[in-house]
Amino acid sequence: MNRREFMRTAGGATVASAAAASAAGTAAAQEGETVAVGPGGNLVYEPATLYVSPGTTVTFEWESDNHNIVVDGQPEGANWEGHEPLENTGFSYEHTFETVGTYSYYCQPHRTAGMVGEIIVNESGQAPSAGGGGEADPKHMGVPIQAHFVGIATILAIIVSLVFTFFLLKYGESPHASGGNN
Repeated sequence: MNRREFMRTAGGATVASAAAASAAGTAAAQEGETVAVGPGGNLVYEPATLYVSPGTTVTFEWESDNHNIVVDGQPEGANWEGHEPLENTGFSYEHTFETVGTYSYYCQPHRTAGMVGEIIVNESGQAPSAGGGGEADPKHMGVPIQAHFVGIATILAIIVSLVFTFFLLKYGESPHASGGNN
């Protein structure tokens, strides 16, 4: 096989795989999203924050017992009513989100335990990037960052590096120590 035949074959394979990936991506986009209700017996919605584009159908699937979906807030003009009756494992509920904005919801029996969630409908269907003008909120990514922990860790790192430097300079190796080629 010469170089031209190889390039022709490789180019054709690349185009075919790109077309297949594009078709698979379109099919995945049309299928919608899923939110697990009480996965593993935990009192959470997973994911807690979901970004979707307008017209996406979100399916809520119960993975443990005695949960519901009570709408806490939604954009003006939206008509989502949630699903307030308590349901058990195996139940599923779906809703198509058309109006752009934030939909917040909670589980009535487990709200005080922190079982809350939100669906954010935007044109891209993606979380805003930090470089895209808006700053991404780490809480939405599932990272519980506490400002005082970051400050304490920074101060501790500075102190440890200063102590290490002091002992290295004071008790470190001298030019008269044996080692290496001596």
